[in-house]
This record gives sequence, structure tokens and C-alpha cells, in this order.
Amino acid sequence: MIARLKQFFKELQDTPDPQQLAHSINLAAACMLLEVVYADEHLDGAEASLLPQLLEQNLSISAEDASELIGEARRNRNDATSLFQFTSVVNEHFSLEQKQQLVLSMWQLAYADGELCRYEDQIVRRCADLLYLKHSELIQLRNQAIERQHHH
Repeated sequence: MIARLKQFFKELQDTPDPQQLAHSINLAAACMLLEVVYADEHLDGAEASLLPQLLEQNLSISAEDASELIGEARRNRNDATSLFQFTSVVNEHFSLEQKQQLVLSMWQLAYADGELCRYEDQIVRRCADLLYLKHSELIQLRNQAIERQHHH
């Protein structure tokens, strides 16, 4: 599978097909969000319903596309060697604002079930690091996510 992912990223570099590129970027983002969802080893109802919404917001895609992406990200999930593969794609193509939005979404998912587990925390922090976000940004985004959680 890793071979398939590598092939996939290699094709990305070879073919500047914008649609395919957009899809791959979206997939990378979806995979990062899924990592958070699965960090505590169980998919909670709140997380499951929040994930598609966050993908729609982050990537400006339809609900249908979002659920397809989630399916695809799930299938790819156990095969990704590291978050680095996803974050490198995101780094290359996302603006700072988009990266912040993505990390905010990761925090929102992490807090969706009302509590943050250690692994969720680690994954979000690692991603933020890999996306070159400052620690202050990370904390700010986390606070935003917590505020949103309380408004619901």
C-alpha cells in the first residue's frame, strides 16, 4: 500500500492535472482529520457527524464528496507511513490560513466527544509542527475550538 501511496504522490508530481491534484490535497487533509478521529481508537457519534461538515468547510466540497473522501481516507488510513506524507502535500498547496483552518478542525474533532485524549493532542501538535504553525497559533486555534464546543 505504501508503494501505492508513493506512486500516487509521484503521479501528482508528474501530472499537473488540477482536478486530480485537488483531489489528492483533499484526501491528504481528510486523512489528517481521520487520524484525530481514530486517535482514541473509537469513533464517537459526535466526531462522525462533525467530520463531513469540517471537510465541506475546509475544502469547499459537497457533502457527497466529503463522505466519499472519508471512505477513501479510511481505506488509506492504515497504509500511510506517517503524517508527514499528508502534511507535505498540504504544506505545498495550502495557504497559511487554510492550514490554520485545518488545525482548528483537528482540534474541533479532538474535542467533539467532550474530552481530549493524549493521542489526539499529540497528533494535532505533530501536524501543527509539520505544517510549520507557531506554538502560539496552535494554542489560539485550540482555544477557538474549545469555545465553539461550548457554544453548541
